[in-house]
Amino acid sequence: MEEPCSSASFAVDEPLVGSAPVATGWICLEQDGPWGAKAWTDSHLDPEIGAAIESVAGLHGVRPSLIRRPGRHADPGISTSRRVLVAHSRPGSAWLLAGRVDSPADVLRLDFGAVAAGDRDRALASLPGLATAEPQLLVCTNGTRDTCCARLGRPIAAAAAASHPGRVWEVTHTSGHRFAPTTVLLPSGSLHGRVLDAAPLLAAESAGALDLRGYRGRSVWPAAGQVAEEHVRREFGVTGLDDLEVSGADSEWTVSHRDGRQWRVGVTTYVDGERPESCGKVSKPVTRYSVTVH
Repeated sequence: MEEPCSSASFAVDEPLVGSAPVATGWICLEQDGPWGAKAWTDSHLDPEIGAAIESVAGLHGVRPSLIRRPGRHADPGISTSRRVLVAHSRPGSAWLLAGRVDSPADVLRLDFGAVAAGDRDRALASLPGLATAEPQLLVCTNGTRDTCCARLGRPIAAAAAASHPGRVWEVTHTSGHRFAPTTVLLPSGSLHGRVLDAAPLLAAESAGALDLRGYRGRSVWPAAGQVAEEHVRREFGVTGLDDLEVSGADSEWTVSHRDGRQWRVGVTTYVDGERPESCGKVSKPVTRYSVTVH
């Protein structure tokens, strides 16, 4: 029997940090029923509408996801009305809007450029009916894309939903199946993997803090920037959700604290070991990081 990708990743001690997908904003559309591996065009959602939303979101650096409530996923197909979440994730200016649209096609009216730029008022004007929402937790459970996500993610989603009713969703894809169970917190765009209990993650986000257990990174920064931020947090005990801003490129990064402190962080990559990126896929090298703080 083939070893699950999550077990293979854990066995080689693959680092979690630096694995979050890059996105400044998020658009999540409720879609009940089954999800295919490419859910935007392989679900009960009209594939033309799904492809259009996925395309325009990607052009603006906004991450599109389908969501559904934990539990049974029957899709009676009676109504086209469904819930949406729209988030901007930049530290210090993150926001989350939630509400309903009459039809999935209505999402195409959203000003995706405003979402990426953090212009809440312009985004709201483009899709009226949304309102500021409490932080939300997304748990990847799409077993058609990777069996580890369903097998490990669904119990985590159900348990978190029991303690935070109305604020937990199953989601189609967060990247990094091999880190299952994986989660996304909105509005911050903070991702976690190998999650044992997701409820504390949502509680921390709601309190303006970041739980570093299983932290993969914040989506607004590329991989090396995520590594720099996480290293400073661990070394200097920084727990405030929006305490840090990160700038730089390649191997040289500056991490700035809102209290005025600043660190220059060097991040270099190397490979060591192999594991499959997903169940059933060929093995690929594991990326690791070496970090220095000046």
